[in-house]
Amino acid sequence: MSAFLASSGAASAWSQPFFHHALLAGTFIALAAGLVGYFLVLRAQVFTGDALSHVAFTGAMAALAGGYDLRLGLFVSCVLVALLLAGVGRRGKADDVVIGSAFAWVLGLGSFFLTLYTTSASGSGNGGAGTSVLFGSIFGLDGGAVLVAVLIALAVSVAVLLIARPLLFATLDENVAAARGVPVRALGLGFLVLVGVTAGEATQAVGSLLLLGLLAAPAGTAIRLTDRPFRGLALAAGLAVAEMWVGLAVSAWIPQCPPSFAIMAAATAAYAATWLVPHRPRRGRGAETLVVARG
Repeated sequence: MSAFLASSGAASAWSQPFFHHALLAGTFIALAAGLVGYFLVLRAQVFTGDALSHVAFTGAMAALAGGYDLRLGLFVSCVLVALLLAGVGRRGKADDVVIGSAFAWVLGLGSFFLTLYTTSASGSGNGGAGTSVLFGSIFGLDGGAVLVAVLIALAVSVAVLLIARPLLFATLDENVAAARGVPVRALGLGFLVLVGVTAGEATQAVGSLLLLGLLAAPAGTAIRLTDRPFRGLALAAGLAVAEMWVGLAVSAWIPQCPPSFAIMAAATAAYAATWLVPHRPRRGRGAETLVVARG
């Protein structure tokens, strides 16, 4: 693919089906990542997202080693581990001690499955599969993969928007939310399932190593730019999509620049730029909770 880009130039690349596939899938993947990432940062669960990025690699390698489609391993492993982490945590929130204990073991298990796959008959001569999982292969998505990515990302986005208000209430003050009848634990479990699905989805675009950046950077930028929750949610989603577009365009324009790197560079630049903007003091969490509860 990079050889084609180098020989044809950006203008020609932008007219090719693989770029259209990447743009369509990337747009919806970024939308879901921005929405989920906003709550991930707001709920201080970024470490959970980091853990799931390692789980995505391990799950994909396990599926390949077993002769299955890597997407099956991505989604199943991320969702199951997200549920496990939430189940052993308090009120559906993963515990950092539990995550830290499993962190290195999960990555080591991924290395084990990678070795099994590369030494098996099905994996011999295809050692690049591990690299594509680690760093993404958004320009390699075919029409079927794009359709699956769009449908899953749409489902995640709709689900986040449906639970946004009670999830925000539970995030800002879970004790008050629980007292008012909000199912705090169920929301926590459901949210981490959405995080797991998004992690499996986004791995196809930016890879498991850079997955956390797509989840956290747009959300961190939005939180620094506004203290209004729903405006921040919309801003995080918009930033994620814009950064995806910029990254894909830069990668098409400069063939030597991998799309995952270009996307993360755009996200990092946007976050760094917020430090040039005067940061207003936040309103108290109690006031925000009151607004959400009454809304």
